[in-house]
Amino acid sequence: MSIIQALILGIIQGVTELLPISSSAHLTIVPWLLGWTNSESFEIAFEAFDVALHFGTLLAIGIFFFKDWLALIKGGYCQVVKKQKSFEGKMFWYIVIATIPGGAIGFLLDKFAGNMLEKPIIIAIALIVMGIILYIVDKKAKSKVTYEKMTLKQTFLIGLSQCLAFIPGVSRSGITMTTARAMGVERESAAKYSFMLSAPIVLAATVFKCKDFVFSIPFFVGVFTSFIVGIFVIKFLLKYLQKGSFKGFAIYRIIAGLVIIIALFIK
Repeated sequence: MSIIQALILGIIQGVTELLPISSSAHLTIVPWLLGWTNSESFEIAFEAFDVALHFGTLLAIGIFFFKDWLALIKGGYCQVVKKQKSFEGKMFWYIVIATIPGGAIGFLLDKFAGNMLEKPIIIAIALIVMGIILYIVDKKAKSKVTYEKMTLKQTFLIGLSQCLAFIPGVSRSGITMTTARAMGVERESAAKYSFMLSAPIVLAATVFKCKDFVFSIPFFVGVFTSFIVGIFVIKFLLKYLQKGSFKGFAIYRIIAGLVIIIALFIK
């Protein structure tokens, strides 16, 4: 894998992982469109590089929400050891509980069926269908629940919805934000919880795959790029959603899906 390829993929990961438009779809389709997948060496290198790129955006979430994570971990510890109740302690255990079923089911589905679904037509359909669902849900949902007021039931169902993210094109952030909006969580809070919820699963995937990492210049370029871009994207999305909606992302998903279908016919 070249440095230019790593740079491009790093930018793609930083943007698409954190916006509800599916990083797995873009990281599959862009190399396919550019003809990179014709190279066997690229395919072999990319299998572990994909997880490395996710590690870059994980770092972005960890750094951007560093104070939040410290408060959550401290709160979770104090709630169990010192029996001190707090919002941070409650949310820490909500995230833990929400991560287990979604992560376990998603891992099993990805392990046994993931490769079968990495086809352009399936990705296109997933992008379009989830785009339509995101638009309808976001338009009709009421914004009445803040991040601080989320319940165990809401956080658990949002976490459970992650299992659908194994389908390329669905998007982990897309499905979790859509589920949150369906339950009346306001847009900015839906995005923040989605970011926080993704961290444990991505960290687990990184630890599981780190033995396959090839620590070369392209590796560091990809991770660093996805990290830097990720920081800016998190900041942009949280600010944008204070007044904006998910409509633009839904429209983009539909257009991207149609472009893939057209490309299939041309190819």
